[in-house]
Amino acid sequence: MGQATETSLQTARDALARRAWDEARDLFHEAEKSGPLAPGDLELLAEAAWWSGHLDERDDAFERAYAAYLEAGKRLEAATMALRLAEAAFQRLAGPVGGGWMSRAERLLAEEPRSAVHGFQAGLKAFRLIMAGQLEDGLRVVDEALELARQYGNRDGEALALNLKGRALLKQGDVAAGMALIDESTVAAMGGELHPWATANVYCSTIDACRDLSDWQRAVEWTEEADRQLRSQRIAGYPGICRVHRAEVMRLRGTWPEAEQEAREACVELERFRLLVPAGWGYYEVGEVRLRMGDFAAAEEAFQRAFEFGRDPEPGLALLRLAQGDEAAAASSIKRALSESEAPLTVSGDSAKEPLGRGHLLPAQVDIALATGDPETANGAATELEAIADHYGSTALHAAAATARGSVQLAQGDATAAIESLERGRQLWQTVGAPYEGALVRARMGEAYRAAGDETASIQVLEAARSTFERLGAVPDFHRVDAILERYTAGKPATGVRQIKTFMFTDMVSSTDLIEAIGDQAWVELISWHDKTLRSLFARHGGEEVSHAGDGFFVAFEEARGAVESAIAIQRSLTAHRRKHGFAPWVRIGLHTAEATHSGGSYRGKGVHEAARVGALADRDEILLTTQTLHAAGAISVSVSGTRSVTLKGIKGEAEVASLHWQAADA
Repeated sequence: MGQATETSLQTARDALARRAWDEARDLFHEAEKSGPLAPGDLELLAEAAWWSGHLDERDDAFERAYAAYLEAGKRLEAATMALRLAEAAFQRLAGPVGGGWMSRAERLLAEEPRSAVHGFQAGLKAFRLIMAGQLEDGLRVVDEALELARQYGNRDGEALALNLKGRALLKQGDVAAGMALIDESTVAAMGGELHPWATANVYCSTIDACRDLSDWQRAVEWTEEADRQLRSQRIAGYPGICRVHRAEVMRLRGTWPEAEQEAREACVELERFRLLVPAGWGYYEVGEVRLRMGDFAAAEEAFQRAFEFGRDPEPGLALLRLAQGDEAAAASSIKRALSESEAPLTVSGDSAKEPLGRGHLLPAQVDIALATGDPETANGAATELEAIADHYGSTALHAAAATARGSVQLAQGDATAAIESLERGRQLWQTVGAPYEGALVRARMGEAYRAAGDETASIQVLEAARSTFERLGAVPDFHRVDAILERYTAGKPATGVRQIKTFMFTDMVSSTDLIEAIGDQAWVELISWHDKTLRSLFARHGGEEVSHAGDGFFVAFEEARGAVESAIAIQRSLTAHRRKHGFAPWVRIGLHTAEATHSGGSYRGKGVHEAARVGALADRDEILLTTQTLHAAGAISVSVSGTRSVTLKGIKGEAEVASLHWQAADA
């Protein structure tokens, strides 16, 4: 090989070391024009091709390297290429192809001395065993992989084996030991100690484990760190997996349009890299959002795509069937999913066999069984879910278990016990930061309060649930609760008192971005400060807190001027906190003065709906108020923009609104 070619090859290798994937790929192809690449350089070309999104070239380069190593009698190196090709085939769901390459690797390694390559083979074999539920065999093989990786100084293999062993221990129910190994492996990956391929695989496995446990705090923390690390290494493809997990967190926290957009972008990127199973998770997230928003056709299409890519579309598909009114299909669908999942939790002595996936399916089985008149199945599912929550201890699992138990108690006629369980579930969902799940619990509490004879409390919590569903865009749930309220109040004289109040609606904007910036624990502390500060300012200016759902407040003020001054004080307090600490939530505020019916500690009527719509129209950091409030407030301390006409969603006619210039008092 001539000097010029060697020089160009070194330039290509240098580009690869800088993670300049496209440049390295082009340079390797240019060098190849002068003659065939050596098998080692073919491996580097395969890496550059993969990370630059040229998957066919990656596999072609691996195959050529395999043939070249085999021809040169380098059996260990040829076996490594066979294992890479097997791994790639399994990833794109080509099982027979992957199995064929695995067999070639095993044949090549059979008579070779023990090496790091044998550790790679053991790790890939262990992964398939553990993911198939063959935990004892999988743990035996992964220990072999770990021993070989350490013996031969293979940091990638060691981290992957540690992570995989942690996943197996989780499936056996040993949470502490399992998560310790997973966190240890992820520290190595996020610390830049591993090659890009191993870094990305460790991260992906870690987030899967967090999701299985419903450990959202750990998932968010690792996702933030991984996103930063992977992007710093210019690792494409796997940030698509970051997006899937961010979408799941966004959905949980109620920012559905943003969640769907993130999931769809992830699917495009993941399909480009033929990461089909993660793409299936992305489509599943799209289906979950569409289901909640009432777009059943789009939800079904997304769930079908998820299934095509290897993601079982449950419990979403079963809940879709229930929403469509096909209760028999819903029951059959969730029963099938549970029968194909791991066995129920059993604990004997110090050992346990845990069905991680079942914790996500059982809440749906409770709802479906109750809808189909099968309280025995519902009770069994709730009992199993409680056992899983007690064993694993995540807040989200405890919230789901309390909700399920309260639902069963309500169906059994024990309204008092149901209220207690459901209230515990509501509080836990609020801690998690899941407004939709919290509203579902409130809707059920409304039924429980009515069964207990407390109609005032029933209407109050139902109205709070309806308000949250409306804000989130949960159309089916909004209409369901609205119909319940209409039925509960039908034929009754209005018992409430008509009052003129100024209504305030506050809501956080772009909260997901701030969560990602500061981390989950800091976010919890910030939310506590936000709630305490706003409540103090409401009270100082004569405000009466009506409800607090998700990220927002509904407050009634006796005087319009007090509402205006409270809104100004809120925005200025948030700005001061942002200047001092570097961050604070962005909040939008809407104000409207109108007559409404006051009953049971809440307010009802068109004026309340108008106020909510005004709040929804406000931008980040804006105080938007109607001319009714502006006129009622009289002289205020800041200037106001010119009024403009707006259309309020679902309300006939137009409203006149203006924006307060609250940033500084007028001179």
